[in-house]
Amino acid sequence: MEIRFMEDLALDALPAEGLDVSDPSIFAQNLQGPIFERLRREDPVHYCSKSPYGPYWSVTRYKDIIEVDSNHGAFSSAGATSLDEVRAKGVSADATPIGGFLSMDPPGHGAQRKIVTPALAPSNLVKFQDLIRERTRGVLGTLPIGEEFDWAKTVSVELTMLMLATLLGFPSEGRLRLKRWSDIIAGVPGDGVVESWEQRDQELKEMARTFLMLRDERRAQEPASDLLSIMAHSPEGQALSDMEFASNVSILIVGGNDTTRNSMSATVMSFHENPGEWAKLKANPAMIDSAVSEIIRCHTPIMSQGRRATQDYELGGKTIRKGDKVMMWYISGNRDETAIRDADRFIIDRQNPRHHLSFGFGIHRCLGNRLADMQLRILLEEILAQGWSRIEVTQPPQFAQSSSVRGVRSLPVRIHP
Repeated sequence: MEIRFMEDLALDALPAEGLDVSDPSIFAQNLQGPIFERLRREDPVHYCSKSPYGPYWSVTRYKDIIEVDSNHGAFSSAGATSLDEVRAKGVSADATPIGGFLSMDPPGHGAQRKIVTPALAPSNLVKFQDLIRERTRGVLGTLPIGEEFDWAKTVSVELTMLMLATLLGFPSEGRLRLKRWSDIIAGVPGDGVVESWEQRDQELKEMARTFLMLRDERRAQEPASDLLSIMAHSPEGQALSDMEFASNVSILIVGGNDTTRNSMSATVMSFHENPGEWAKLKANPAMIDSAVSEIIRCHTPIMSQGRRATQDYELGGKTIRKGDKVMMWYISGNRDETAIRDADRFIIDRQNPRHHLSFGFGIHRCLGNRLADMQLRILLEEILAQGWSRIEVTQPPQFAQSSSVRGVRSLPVRIHP
């Protein structure tokens, strides 16, 4: 039985076996909280026999997610990282350049991941701190005081696209193309971004052509420190096919902005909803680092990742069969009361604030997690430096229609001096 969710639907009246959390409208309507709470309580390793993407398992508790995420031998990433893969709609698996090393297992995964790992190491990111601070201060300094504006577009998008363009070595004037491609990769047709799989395919092919052209330009130049140059000149990068190169760039685009962009909006939402925590932070700015981790945990910008079982496997009292699709719901694990005390509360000075799933575990742990932390830390420091009393959310945020990325498309706010 297939269940679709609407705001007036009584959740408790639905049989647990019929729950299908693949429906992206659940997340667009912000209905996922009680659904996942029920699954964690009644059926934490849950089998959905029918969905638009075929049957799949939902893993919803913290410890079970870590078990799956850490065992790449039993749970493969190859062609299985998301529910809404294009081939599920009858499109060729090679039609669009997405996936990259995120959709690979060892040894290929490690060989391709290590091409860009040094560029995202903490020691290399330090040199960006002054630039990030200068840009953040500049954007915040131009915001209207006492007037309504969209924080998501004016602040979150602008700051992350500037940084992503810098990291990639992409022309700054074209940075909004990066956002467009990221939204397409993370979404599905009919979500307000593209209307069809064919349009999605064509726009992603245009992305591939753009980056292959830039790759060829970099290869004709002396090596530089941007990611495209590093990929173009490294021996491992030169061994990549055109499709592999474009696929790896697609992962960098999503990973390089979605976590940070949406967490910047979540920062404002979290403190609006929890004014006591904002007062606590203003009184003690030393809590900024733990506040950043708590924002990322509570919002969970990358909500899910998929795997394919390579063998029969017992998890949570259930037998997952070889070949079964398995979805790890990080957004649920981050609210698991059996692993995180007061998991539904936003507490900026909680003990062990990095005890969350938002960056994943194992060999696929997020490459850009330190960059995301740094950008959010600087944003909070500069907001405090402005001396504003608060940032008020004036209308409900609009969320992306996606089961993978917790995108904040619009966040109307008003700054109080």
